[in-house]
Amino acid sequence: MKKILFTLFAALPLLAAAQPRDWANYGRYAEANALLEKAPDVVFMGNSITDGWDDAHPEFFTDNNFACRGIGGQVSSQMLCRFRADVINLRPKAVVILAGTNDLALNNGPIDTEHIVENIVSMAELALAAGIRPILCSVLPAGAYHWRPEVTDVPGKIRDLNDRVRKYAEERGIGWVDYHPALAAEDGSLRPEYTYDGVHPTRAGYDVMEKVIMPVLAPYRSETR
Repeated sequence: MKKILFTLFAALPLLAAAQPRDWANYGRYAEANALLEKAPDVVFMGNSITDGWDDAHPEFFTDNNFACRGIGGQVSSQMLCRFRADVINLRPKAVVILAGTNDLALNNGPIDTEHIVENIVSMAELALAAGIRPILCSVLPAGAYHWRPEVTDVPGKIRDLNDRVRKYAEERGIGWVDYHPALAAEDGSLRPEYTYDGVHPTRAGYDVMEKVIMPVLAPYRSETR
């Protein structure tokens, strides 16, 4: 018995070290959230595509009183975990939700498309319950995930996910923004003039996205510019 207990206690530091730390990455925006002097009009919740938007065109956020809360690599379940901290607690008028491509890329392991949709729906319902208008976005086009070559038929998987989320948005009367017509090539990939790696937009790509989404955000902006 003593030997077993000793083995267990000896293994505890190793088990603790193996535990994932801040899995949802609450710490990424904790300071920025605390320093906000006023509520943003719109919060953008997402992954690296949203995160990179703020890097490529920071004035899009600062000039319009928008808040970027994208974190690279995140799947929809991680966004759902931090949704209260990074969206609801900021008291915006609206939230733009762009999620799902990393789920399809198996960043957190296998997941059925229906569960990706459920995570997105849960974020939308949390927003509605808090008096925040959700705006759901189509996953951007991609021909393949270069970091996950074993994932096949990426355009088909993206199309299926987008169709499901769009259907939910239409049934609930929730805002829906479809970037595909402006960004997709005929084969379902992201047009090369708008991307540097087939998945993430360049500044030119973000410029196109801004033109698509800004009319939808007009009702939620404090000032018309």
